[in-house]
Amino acid sequence: MSRFGTHPAGWSYWLAIGWVGLLISVGLLVPWLPLPFAPGLPDLLQVATPPSWIGPGPHHWLGTDPQGLDVLAGLLYGARQVVLLSLPAAVLATVLGALAGGAAGFWGNRELRLPVGGWLLALGGSWWALALPGQRGVVPVLLALALASWIVALRPAPPHWLGRAAWPLPLDSLLRAGLTLLSAVPRLLLVIGLAAGPPLTTGQLLSLLVAVSWPEPARLVRLQMLRVRELPFVEAAQAGGLPSWRVWLRHALPHACRPLRTTAPLSLAALVRLETTLAFLGVGRPPDVPSWGRLLGTLRQAPGAWWLVAGPGMALLLTLLALRRLARTPDEQLKSA
Repeated sequence: MSRFGTHPAGWSYWLAIGWVGLLISVGLLVPWLPLPFAPGLPDLLQVATPPSWIGPGPHHWLGTDPQGLDVLAGLLYGARQVVLLSLPAAVLATVLGALAGGAAGFWGNRELRLPVGGWLLALGGSWWALALPGQRGVVPVLLALALASWIVALRPAPPHWLGRAAWPLPLDSLLRAGLTLLSAVPRLLLVIGLAAGPPLTTGQLLSLLVAVSWPEPARLVRLQMLRVRELPFVEAAQAGGLPSWRVWLRHALPHACRPLRTTAPLSLAALVRLETTLAFLGVGRPPDVPSWGRLLGTLRQAPGAWWLVAGPGMALLLTLLALRRLARTPDEQLKSA
């Protein structure tokens, strides 16, 4: 057996992979598991009862909460919240941050120019978005940004009806301003302030988590891109006549994103903690949505019910420890051991 397979660090790495794989599998397959009780079906004859395995009839293997809901069902469906909410939010925040930080670090403030007509279209689309009520304004903003990106990156020259004059697009300054703005307020307070009020849908909460989580990967990729764009292979690709956007996408960006291999599990762990905290405080989601934070929050109604902490607390602890272990590569673990 290899040194990595017999070393304790190697075993812990594979155990972490196994736990994360089990968590994802349970989160995806829990609607089809043969559970004795549904997550939203209370058992009024057994309210805040400890775990039971003896006696006739179906048992509450991990007990019930003060509403008579089965803790096992809530624990398994809480894993589904991790898979369907925290994991997609971490992936989208990492992708968005990598694209934003990579673009800002590669082009800076002067190298990317937008035709005057493109500026007018983008500003007009943004004004139209602000004038529309509700969330319909998101669509024209995205269309305006997509059109501006198309004009900049995919066309060698803008159409004559957009004008030939071009102004520099200060990507780096815009990114740093956004990072500074989001860093000025603690993430938890920002999310609570934005999510306070009527319960949010899954899509709305997902968008909110992505909006407050993309700065970390953006900052990291931007710093890496400032170094990568000066490397010889990037200069050789530019000297070979490749379009700027292809050099950025095919050559520079993959190298600048390498540190995300370490930070992505930590970002997921931070979002799991954030989602659990929001559910514990009862912010952002309806009270009937099962989650680990909601189970932990029911302890306030039954302070002596230790089983309300044992199950979700252990699941949360193992998940955070596994993600922290996955943030280190196997070779790094052997070197530090």
